[in-house]
Amino acid sequence: MIPRDHVAVNHGKLTVNIPRSAFTGDNAVPDEAEIKRLGKMLMERYPWLSENAIDVIMHNARKAVLEKIDEETGGRARARLLMSEDRTDEAIAYLRRHLEADPQNADTWYLLGEALCKAGRTEEGYAVFKRGRDLF
Repeated sequence: MIPRDHVAVNHGKLTVNIPRSAFTGDNAVPDEAEIKRLGKMLMERYPWLSENAIDVIMHNARKAVLEKIDEETGGRARARLLMSEDRTDEAIAYLRRHLEADPQNADTWYLLGEALCKAGRTEEGYAVFKRGRDLF
């Protein structure tokens, strides 16, 4: 069983539980010191792993943490990242997909309204804000 504060990463037949604390924030920024410590520990425990294998494991761990954060936030974490990269249309589509699965998530409705306004679709954005507000 995987502890709640870890993610499981497979590398071939090896499954490694990586602590989520190795990554910070909604964008799962790697904590370089912690990543280095974990890599050293893995290489000591599994001497056949190369540095490249460790890099792949950590890359996949970050992806798993991002997926977990996204699941926990109803898509808001990834949508905020897309919006910060001026990929607002992608963020809108992404939020809509999350709302199909969870239409009662007021916070996701609110972020969708924000994204629509940012895209210049203010009338639609205000309607979405109201929908989210009605859920409170």
